Amino acid sequence: MPSDKFRYQLRQEAEYWCRDGLIDATQYQQIAERYQFNTLETAARNRFTLVLIGLGSILVGLAVITFVAANWQEWPRPVKMTLLLSLFVGVNTAGFYLWRQRYTFGTERWQQRLGQGLLLLGTLVLGANLALMAQMFQVNGPSYELYLVWGLGVIAMAYSLRLTSLGVIAMLLLGWGYWQAVFNVGSLELGSIWLRWLLQYMPLCIGLLAIPLAYWCRSRIIFVLGAIAVISAFEASVSSGTFGYGRLLIGNNWARAIAFTLPPALLWAYDDTFWFRLGQHRLPSAEVRRPFRFLARSLALLFLSALLYWLSFHWFWDGQPSYYPARTTPEMFNPIWVNTGVLLGLTVLEWVYLTRQLRNDLLRRPFQLTTPVIAIFIGIIAVLPFFPPSGEFRSAIAVFIANVLLFLLGAGLIREGIAAGQRSTFWLGMTLLTLQILSRLFEYSTGLVFKSFVLLLCGLGIIAIGLWFERYIRTLSTYYYPPAAPSPTEEEN
Repeated sequence: MPSDKFRYQLRQEAEYWCRDGLIDATQYQQIAERYQFNTLETAARNRFTLVLIGLGSILVGLAVITFVAANWQEWPRPVKMTLLLSLFVGVNTAGFYLWRQRYTFGTERWQQRLGQGLLLLGTLVLGANLALMAQMFQVNGPSYELYLVWGLGVIAMAYSLRLTSLGVIAMLLLGWGYWQAVFNVGSLELGSIWLRWLLQYMPLCIGLLAIPLAYWCRSRIIFVLGAIAVISAFEASVSSGTFGYGRLLIGNNWARAIAFTLPPALLWAYDDTFWFRLGQHRLPSAEVRRPFRFLARSLALLFLSALLYWLSFHWFWDGQPSYYPARTTPEMFNPIWVNTGVLLGLTVLEWVYLTRQLRNDLLRRPFQLTTPVIAIFIGIIAVLPFFPPSGEFRSAIAVFIANVLLFLLGAGLIREGIAAGQRSTFWLGMTLLTLQILSRLFEYSTGLVFKSFVLLLCGLGIIAIGLWFERYIRTLSTYYYPPAAPSPTEEEN
């Protein structure tokens, strides 16, 4: 069902069409029945009722919290436990009962919204219960443990209820707990062993928790948050040796190459149909739409853009590598190598699957060369850490190659944006080229007059190109024809 705002605007337009004679009363009635114009006033009343219920619930909640805070120290422990558990069970039970009313009362959507609100309140109550229970039983531990356990509990609720909002909250809690542990590594010895293992293998654990949940909830935001969490946790563990054994990135060319190239390679080759093939399931050929492939490739382009911009500075290559001693633990049990091995193996399988698709696709569309170009970019970046370890020659060549790749990536994004009429791709390319010009301008010693001249040219160029592109987009929309439906067996490049 479309949104209430769209239906309200459509009703106004339909009334104008009927008054101007563009449609007759029968056609207006058909449109009214299809979009249920008669429920618009009911929906408005339901929203008003929901606002009143929400405000009343907030006041009641504040009253309960104030009452509990006033008598918390005087109540015995059993009363506190009973109150906390009753509040948690009551809020979640009421929320679940109201939330499931959508299957019975399809038009009364305020019950569903109120149920979702109570379920979200239940996640807050869960965190409060964990904190207060730990305080009552004097369970001392680092604060990141609370967020990790809280996040695991919320993600279990998200799986059981198939709610996107709970999944988003779970991803945020797990991420907050992980980064708190990253910046407080000294408190790891005080935490639980199983939570320490969770932190060490966070890239794999968050992938196993987030990606299936994204498919289960059909949520793009959960997939994006999960992919960002996997990549950021992998980079944090490899770059600094956090939760692992020794620092692998600093002074290790192989680790640098893996840290630079594995995330974009993994994201670019990601394909939703790969999991059907891997599980030996029959592909729903007519229904496959690859809901997350575009998002994964967009994240890969963003990672490549940020990485090349970072590598294009002299200061990154001028530093001397340092070596840090590793802990006395067998290498086969090193969490960093376990995470790297699993993700690297998955990346190889994805690229084998993608290569087979690309070979078949090039026979039909020989000019689809986006994937080979990205593969060449990743290969060149992988070679950069193996340049001579010192000297100005290494720094100059590496910076030159990084700047050339950054320029080619920005120009390619502009070309793809113009060809496909996509604003986001076009402006990402423009942003990369602009940042590259400005960064090189201020990185090297140049006169103020020359800098002002370059800034003037950049500003006028962006304005002129932007206005031309927007006019070009309007021209495309004027002469737009819907594309033909793809054949069931056709696969994207």
